[in-house]
Amino acid sequence: MKKITIGITAHVDSGKTTLAEAMLYKSGTIRKAGRVDNGNSALDTNNIERSRGITIFSHQAEFTVGDTQFFLLDTPGHVDFSAETERTMPVLDYAILVISGTNCVQSHTATLWKMLRKYDIPVFIFVNKMDITGVEKQNVLDDLKRRISDKCTDFSGDDGMICENSAICSEKLMDKYFSDGILADNDIAQAINERKIFPCFFGSALKMNGIEEFLEKLKRFTSEPVRKKEFGAKIYKISYDSKGSRLTHLKITGGQLKMRGEISFRNENNEDITEKISSIRFYSGEKFRTADYASSGDVCAVSGLNSSYAGQGLGCETSTFGLVTEPVMTYFISIPENKNINDVLDDLHRLEDEDPQLHILWNDHLREIQIQLMGTVQLEVLTQLIQQRFGYNVQFLNGVVAYKETIGNTVEGVGHYEPLRHYAEVHLLMEPLERGSGLKFDSNCSQDILDTNWQRLILTHLQEKTHIGTLVGAPVTDMKITLVSGKAHTKHTEGGDFRQATYRAVRQGLRQADKILLEPCYEYELELPTECVGRAIADLQHMCADFSTPENTGDMSVISGVAPVSEMSNYQAELISYTRGRGRLSLCVYGYRECHNAEEVIKSIGYNCDSDINNTADSVFCSHGAGFIVKWDEVHSKMHLPSYLESENKSELHIERKRRFSVSDEELMEIFQRTYGKLNTDPRRAFKKTKAVTLNNKPVKLPDLSQPTYLLVDGYNIIYAWDELKKIAAENLDAARSELINMMCNYQGYDGSELILVFDAYKVKGKHRDVEKYLNINIVYTKESETADSYIERTTHELSRNYRVRVATSDGPEQLIIFGNGAMRISADEFHKRYIHARNEIKEFIDNMNIK
Repeated sequence: MKKITIGITAHVDSGKTTLAEAMLYKSGTIRKAGRVDNGNSALDTNNIERSRGITIFSHQAEFTVGDTQFFLLDTPGHVDFSAETERTMPVLDYAILVISGTNCVQSHTATLWKMLRKYDIPVFIFVNKMDITGVEKQNVLDDLKRRISDKCTDFSGDDGMICENSAICSEKLMDKYFSDGILADNDIAQAINERKIFPCFFGSALKMNGIEEFLEKLKRFTSEPVRKKEFGAKIYKISYDSKGSRLTHLKITGGQLKMRGEISFRNENNEDITEKISSIRFYSGEKFRTADYASSGDVCAVSGLNSSYAGQGLGCETSTFGLVTEPVMTYFISIPENKNINDVLDDLHRLEDEDPQLHILWNDHLREIQIQLMGTVQLEVLTQLIQQRFGYNVQFLNGVVAYKETIGNTVEGVGHYEPLRHYAEVHLLMEPLERGSGLKFDSNCSQDILDTNWQRLILTHLQEKTHIGTLVGAPVTDMKITLVSGKAHTKHTEGGDFRQATYRAVRQGLRQADKILLEPCYEYELELPTECVGRAIADLQHMCADFSTPENTGDMSVISGVAPVSEMSNYQAELISYTRGRGRLSLCVYGYRECHNAEEVIKSIGYNCDSDINNTADSVFCSHGAGFIVKWDEVHSKMHLPSYLESENKSELHIERKRRFSVSDEELMEIFQRTYGKLNTDPRRAFKKTKAVTLNNKPVKLPDLSQPTYLLVDGYNIIYAWDELKKIAAENLDAARSELINMMCNYQGYDGSELILVFDAYKVKGKHRDVEKYLNINIVYTKESETADSYIERTTHELSRNYRVRVATSDGPEQLIIFGNGAMRISADEFHKRYIHARNEIKEFIDNMNIK
């Protein structure tokens, strides 16, 4: 029987679990299809999942179609649980990507597609909710081709249509189609397996439309991978059953796994371990069957492995590292007074065992537990999970962005550890890497300098610790650390000496380097009414976000791009407010980029690297039988080994000098003539005097530098002069003022002037003048006894000395005074025409960009 492991994934609320229920029901695996909203689905087995109506943990089910046995893995769709989804990817033969017909491709869909591409997984696409009025099949297919892949192909027709559509995606299939007039199932299946075709199916999981056809074609167009003869397995998940037994979920990729058989492997600490399998379980939802063995292609859970971890490879398989998704927020955990902090840490590490992306950290400096999470939904779920599993409540406090640090130049870090009867010196070359590369470790040290066993020990020490930076104490990333030199003592060196020297070398290198603070970013998709685009763009600029040209679809526009998590995380509420509930924001984790407000963040965190004694950059040397501390910036003058970088630079300089001066006479003559002209060989002209060349010292006239332009707007004068604002003010003056503020934000983005909007104090009560920065404009509320006229007159008098100033008002006496101060005056009517012109220009620009 053919065995296929297939995962099902989607953006949240696309109907993924409903589709899984329909597939199990139509294949005869379950008697009644459950519903997510009723809390009785077969795959969402956890109480928290059923109460929230979302998938939080990956679940397994089995079903059979004809001669094909499918192992189905249902994965979470919410962005906060992306890591759980990604951990299943390495064990999949195929994936089903569920698309909501009403929303088409969403932001998290794009993230899932990147994961599938990274792990090179063939994909079947099921477009759900096609029964909803207004959903057009061709529109959805066009969106898939444009935003996912042009290889997305309609497979919902008859065999002739499938062959014709498949042939378009591959030259090989096209040639075969023209020669034979038909394509065999195996040919199409091979193209799907090679990711040259992405079959698309359309239906409704809730109403069971299109499910039987989908199952039949899954059977027809999937092929079982070639299995290995020797034993191999990939672990994708760790869990605990209701009795507390530790379960290791894995896929057998080769050979056979027997109950009570022994498995040898290396744990996370790189230690050799041998453990015995005590049971083998095949799960389908919360039910399972036991077996004496598991064969190649099976997906099962085993007990007895207490040192395994998610991502680990057993037997002939290698381990998987470096997930696409990373936590973006850090929280501090407050525990009940009657709980021992060590017991809480043990419980949290048990949860971390199941979900390694939790990143449980003990901050010894602050004496508190820290945890890194993806977002607020995961935070709420974790709070419930701790109460459910361990019986006590915790609080998560002071959620801050999970920053990281890296370096901007290559340095050599040196660590020396030599108290009495101890000795170790380590030299590390630290080089910056591209964003998203993580940490990489290597050795380029000769065995003649340092024995291989010591080198391996140093590399182990490099990998065992989370090294933190010197700016805010955040973990370091995106650099390559290479062991280039080291020294041991034949009598006094112990293993712990190299640990101390290695840690100090890393820290000393970080202190020398150009330091860069990195912040996590979201990839966002913003859908809102077209008339709100100007406001949204002003907000995005204020957030230091990147954004694309808005795409118009009817009266709605879509803006996508990348924005800092710190700025974008709370934008949803503001979006709903100014779009009156019509705006929609989708977020997914993008990765790390250079922090947009690094100085502000560093100051607010207030980390002092000198006082962090647990991560010192100083070294310990020995003199007259006693150890003494040498500060990090003096280590290079006292280290026992020569500098690797200096010797490399000298070697390169020597080679460069040798290359420079190894030139022939002909080359020298050619250089001379190219510089000074051809030599004059006429003996008579050689004695002829020539005029000396002089420089023309006339002064060069430089162009005038453009000065900033200021635009002052008399707020209430404009409100009562413009008909649309006057109408709003008749009912609600605050609403008219807010509308004018938003209009001025849009106008400033077009005009580029420094815009100051002034409101009279008698309309807004307050004893003191209030000046606030709102997005891209400045708003002034005058003092209670001060009119807008007097403020504008005084301000124009001051600014007109150095800048170009314009004032928008229809107040006649004020216009005369403004003119006398040297400023330009703009009437309310003229200013209204300019605003309308700017608004039309922006709309025309957006429309033209969409046409292109």
